[in-house]
Amino acid sequence: MHSLFLSLSDIRRIVGAVGLERLMDDVIEEIRSSCRSYRSQACESPLRSGFQYARPAFGLLEWMPFMDGAGRITIKIVGYHPENPRQHHIPTILSTLASYDTRTGCMTAMADGTFLTALRTGAASAVASSVLADPRSRTVGLIGCGAQAVTQLHALSRLFPIERVCLFDTDASVRAGFPARIRAAGLGHIDCVFADRRQVVEEADILCTQTSVAIGHGPVIEDVGLALSLHINAVGSDVPQKIELPHSILQRAFVCADFPEQALREGECQQLKPEQIGASLVELVERADEYARLRDRLTVFDSTGWALEDHAAFGVLLRHAEALGVGTHTELAGSSSDPYNPYAFLDDAAVAVETVALHVAAMRGTS
Repeated sequence: MHSLFLSLSDIRRIVGAVGLERLMDDVIEEIRSSCRSYRSQACESPLRSGFQYARPAFGLLEWMPFMDGAGRITIKIVGYHPENPRQHHIPTILSTLASYDTRTGCMTAMADGTFLTALRTGAASAVASSVLADPRSRTVGLIGCGAQAVTQLHALSRLFPIERVCLFDTDASVRAGFPARIRAAGLGHIDCVFADRRQVVEEADILCTQTSVAIGHGPVIEDVGLALSLHINAVGSDVPQKIELPHSILQRAFVCADFPEQALREGECQQLKPEQIGASLVELVERADEYARLRDRLTVFDSTGWALEDHAAFGVLLRHAEALGVGTHTELAGSSSDPYNPYAFLDDAAVAVETVALHVAAMRGTS
C-alpha cells in the first residue's frame, strides 16, 4: 500500500506548471460544483473539534473531516496561533491534509494544507460573492491585511472587475507590505489605498474582514456608512466569542453561512438564532438565481471554514499532481505478506535484503 506525499517543493512545481490564476479558478469551480452535488445523506461533515489552549501561547489545534459519497475522506489538521508571524516568523494558520480510501481505510495522499487553506478560503468567498455581490463591483475593502487578505482579493479578482482595494490593518508593517504581496500574486494592476476603518467600509463594494482580533475584543468595524448594496465576506471568526461584525449589521443583513451549524457556535452567526440565517453556501449555489435578487441589499457571508472546501481544493491539487507526475509514493501503511501477522513486515524486509544480497552475489559470479 503506497501513499502519495506532496512536499512544499512539489506544490511549488504544480503552481509553476499550472499557474496561480488557473489553480484559483479550478478551486472556485470545484467548490461551486461540490456545493451543487452535495447531498447530506451521501456526505458527512462533522463539526470540527480539537484543542484550545493558552500556554505557552494562545492557540488552537483542530481536525476537520469530510466524507463524500464516492469513497474518499479528507481530514485536515489545522492550527491557529496568532502570535506566529511576530514570534516565529511563520503563518498564523498552519495545516496538513490527508486523504483516505473508504474501501480499505488506507491513507492515499498527504500534503501541506497551509497554502490550500488560504486558497480555498478566498475561493469560497468568491463563490458566495458571485451570487450576492453586484457583478460590477470594482472596489474591495479589506479589514486585516495578512495572508487571508491576499487570497480574498485574488479570488474576487477572478470574478469581478476589481480596480481598487481600500485597506486597513492595526499593524502598520503588515499594511505597508500588502502591495508587494499582491504584486507577487499577479495583482499589481490593482490600486492600493491606505485608509482608516470607516473609509474602508464606506468605499467598499465588497468588504472582507479577516483579522486575528482577540476573543471578546470585536467587532472590528462599526455599523456606519455602509452602502445599501454592500456585500461582506466575514472570514476571521473561528472561535466562540470571537466576532468581527456588529450585531446590528447581522440583524438587518441577509446572512449566508458556509457551514451554519459550525457558524452558530464560532462564527458571526453565534450572535444570531438559527432562524436568522438566510441560507447555507450549498443552498446559495443551488438557488443562485433566486438569491441573486438580493444584490441590491446588505448581505453577509459568514465563513468559518468548511471541510468540504478543503476536500474540493485537495482534489484539485491531487488531479494536477497526477497529470504532472509530481509527488513521492511511499509505503507508509503496515502491509505485509501475511495480513494476520502484525510482525510479518519484519520478515518481509529480511527476505528482501537476502534477495538483494543473493542477486548481487550472482552478478559478481558472472563477471
